[in-house]
Amino acid sequence: MGQLARAWALGVGLCAVSLYAAACDREAAPDAYGNVEATEVVVSSEVGGQLTAFTVDEGQTLTAGQAAGSIDPTQLTLQRGQAVAQHESAVSRVVEVDRQVAVLDAQRDALQAQHDAAVAQRSALQAQFEIARRNHERTRRLFSQQAATSQQLDQAERDDRVLQDQIRAQDEQIQAQARQVAAQTAQIAAARQQQQTARTQVSAADAQVAQLDDRIKRSTLTNPSAGTVLVTYVKPGEVVQAGQPLYKIADMDTVDVRAYVSEPQLADVKVGGQAHVSLDSGDSRQTLSGTVSWISTQAEFTPTPIQTRDERADLVYAVKIRVANQNGMLKIGMPVDVEFAQ
Repeated sequence: MGQLARAWALGVGLCAVSLYAAACDREAAPDAYGNVEATEVVVSSEVGGQLTAFTVDEGQTLTAGQAAGSIDPTQLTLQRGQAVAQHESAVSRVVEVDRQVAVLDAQRDALQAQHDAAVAQRSALQAQFEIARRNHERTRRLFSQQAATSQQLDQAERDDRVLQDQIRAQDEQIQAQARQVAAQTAQIAAARQQQQTARTQVSAADAQVAQLDDRIKRSTLTNPSAGTVLVTYVKPGEVVQAGQPLYKIADMDTVDVRAYVSEPQLADVKVGGQAHVSLDSGDSRQTLSGTVSWISTQAEFTPTPIQTRDERADLVYAVKIRVANQNGMLKIGMPVDVEFAQ
């Protein structure tokens, strides 16, 4: 009986020790669970053509502005030559139209000068006519008084009539010259319109050449931002289209951890606050420091793959923690634990 009691007491003691050890081994639950994210950039071709070179490999680290390959620019070069020829033709047309406008301006100036001279001459004839008309009336009065001869009266009438005819002819000449000036002015307006059209063609050709120069420049592929190549979509020798994805790159030096917290936790989470991100690394856990960079202003239902400390909360808030990725330990999509510094 004494041995049985000792055995029972020993068993109880072992159970108690086991339960205490298990309780000590249990770690406290993290404040939140999250997944690693990075800003991914899909680099696409800006021109179409055969990919003559492509020096990008998956896992490769690229710097901003680094050459990534090239696309055959032959077709673009031919198009540029055609655009340059059109530009030169348009420039020649502008020069030709400028000369035409200058000639038409000179001709109109000459016609205007003739018209002005004719108007001046008419004024002189009008003055002579006024004198002849007064002389005719005076001679008629003298003739009625028998103080002038019929020959003098006839001469006065003839002078009056001749000047009237000259003024009438001068008026017709002035009208004809005015029509010529108007016609010449219309020709100049048409020529100036052609001049404007030719200059517009020059500008359009200039723009086309500049556009082709830009496309030829873009046929050399340049990596837009520093990062690590995640995946490639093409191989050298393939024919690609403008806008076709070539590879995906992301900056893995600094990553984001997206986690979700419940409403009661929001009071302890501030933008700029410190947080610790831990992950399994072999037989041990690694912890990295980060900074809260963003807190969602809108609640959402708990995402399916995410659990929070308070599993009863239906609505949670997304939080981003900016973490320096030391030695590249954090990978996109990797699950991590998050502890917010108090």
